[in-house]
Amino acid sequence: MKIGGHELLGAVLERRYRIDAPIARGGMSTVFRGLDTRLDRPVAIKVMDPKFAADPSFLARFEFEARAVARLKHPGLVAVYDQGHDGDLAFLVMELVEGGTLRELLRERGPMPPHAARAVAEPVLDALGVAHAAGLVHRDVKPENVLISDSGEVKIADFGLVRAVAASTTTSSSVILGTAAYLSPEQVSTGTADARSDVYAMGILAFEMLTGRTPFTGDTSLSIAYQRIDNDVPPPSSIIAGIPPELDNFVLRATARDPAQRFVDAAAMASALRAVATALQLPAYRVPAPKRSAEHLSAQHPRRATSAAPTTVEPPRTAVIAQQAPPQRAQPQYAQPHHAPLQHTKVVTTATPREEESPPPPPVSQRGSRYPFPNSVEDRHRSRRKMIIWLVVVLLLALAVGAGGWWMGSGRYTEVPTVEGLDKAAATAAITDADLVAGTRNQLSDTVPVDALIGTDPPSGSRVTRNSTVDLLISLGQPKVPAFNPGETLAAVQQRLRDATLQPVDGGDAFSAKAPIGSVAALDPAPGSAVTVGSSVKVIRSKGAPPVQLPDLRGTSVDDARAKLEGLGISVKNTTTAFDSGVDGGDVIGTDPKAGKTVDAGGDVTLQVSNAVTVPSMLGQSVSSARAELEKLGLKVQVRQVAQTDRSLVITQLPGGGTRVEPGDRVTLISLP
Repeated sequence: MKIGGHELLGAVLERRYRIDAPIARGGMSTVFRGLDTRLDRPVAIKVMDPKFAADPSFLARFEFEARAVARLKHPGLVAVYDQGHDGDLAFLVMELVEGGTLRELLRERGPMPPHAARAVAEPVLDALGVAHAAGLVHRDVKPENVLISDSGEVKIADFGLVRAVAASTTTSSSVILGTAAYLSPEQVSTGTADARSDVYAMGILAFEMLTGRTPFTGDTSLSIAYQRIDNDVPPPSSIIAGIPPELDNFVLRATARDPAQRFVDAAAMASALRAVATALQLPAYRVPAPKRSAEHLSAQHPRRATSAAPTTVEPPRTAVIAQQAPPQRAQPQYAQPHHAPLQHTKVVTTATPREEESPPPPPVSQRGSRYPFPNSVEDRHRSRRKMIIWLVVVLLLALAVGAGGWWMGSGRYTEVPTVEGLDKAAATAAITDADLVAGTRNQLSDTVPVDALIGTDPPSGSRVTRNSTVDLLISLGQPKVPAFNPGETLAAVQQRLRDATLQPVDGGDAFSAKAPIGSVAALDPAPGSAVTVGSSVKVIRSKGAPPVQLPDLRGTSVDDARAKLEGLGISVKNTTTAFDSGVDGGDVIGTDPKAGKTVDAGGDVTLQVSNAVTVPSMLGQSVSSARAELEKLGLKVQVRQVAQTDRSLVITQLPGGGTRVEPGDRVTLISLP
């Protein structure tokens, strides 16, 4: 197999990573099964297309994203071991998940029942929650990036790859990056993405697992992508009858067109999914890996390409909007197979030889005589052979009955081993050695440190059937009182507390300027406080804003008075004017209701504003200029003078300068000559 003119099968990158067999090919990269020759461990090697690897912007973002993802630690994340470039090839070395993809599982088995869909979605959401808490966004959640191992582990892969390609100068700014069927409306309209974009994609993924199809279809990738801007995702039960309304509501909230209406991140979505699973009493389930997956076929591939030409299977494209074929008709039952539409990413497999037909049995020999004479010797031998056969049959039946009795009695049971003091890897090995399947489940604990092993479920010493699943209980540490926004409903906050293993109790009512009446105003202990498992947390309801005593605003400006009132939660409904000789014009005389009165926060008052005019001093000015200035202030002017001339100078005025008078009052000027 060649990439950019290089024959890669059998090649060793950076003198360390040997490429053995292709697993999957996409528009941006090809994934190979390989071997870390230094550590002698199998790995998955993602080799990028040379057109991206030649771009410095892509390489810088590619290396940054690889380092960021490598710091994340969670069993649901595909581990990143290394990254580098060899010549003009950039590559990423990752954990090899021996199993297959969710896409391949959906092709084999069709739509999933609720408990199976939950078993896939929950570990993926937990892993995304860890990434969201670290500030990372996946941007391309889809079935091809959800891997299922042969031991039942579910993992999410390809963090940061879309973001790295977005940084490449080889990518047009007009191209929408991601997979069309799973893009959020904001990714289509603005190209932006945050944790709520991953939540939208997980909602589409849940819809597809439950129904076997995606909600939007079209002739082109753009038509598929743009449908979600104006259309809501339909409830899954409209495609397959019988899906519980709790799962409908779960999918519809995750796929709300307004990001503010979705779950804030994957951790919140996982918490909601666990609440739905509890309400529906969904049983635990070990997700099977697809049988004929590309990864399984790659394990049978020769190290170097010497056999017949490979065949290609087409899963959806991952880098640019994937084009999907028209949707298939909804399956009437969960067990019916799902036939996926024609896809566009190549997965290389080897040719599978057909089994040779067994030759026809030889013809039965016939005796030469038509009426043969009896042969007593042959008859005795035949009789002896029949007796031996019957003795063998009876012996085999006796052995089968004995083995069946042993198996039904105690042989099919085994004991859960003791794992106290072991780490996760050693405990997993102990459970596997006892003919059991090891799973993992997180659990809050008051005493066990974070990520340490609490125990098993069923507990050690329990007798269980062979090949059943035993969960390793991993500590999440001591629970903390969850955060909330003042004004949230009582039911929502109480459910959040129960999800955190805490017990909500009535904490009474209290005044709150931020929370409407009847909503949650506060929690006691406060959010973020570490408490013990099962602790009681008081939920305090709001009885509205507290009453406010009106301040004395006399002599302040209207703007200052308005600001003080709004700071107390009171608005100014109206303003009136009145004369007050003690307050300058434009300043506040008082309020209605009066200062000192108590009003409810959120109410309104009327401001009373002074309209007084302050008389300026006109002494020494000419009569004409004094008259003009006073009339401009809305005052009437009377002049007493010896000679009737406007050039005479004012020597006295009544009232004097600085006096506050009502608008329209008279000012008398006395002038000489």
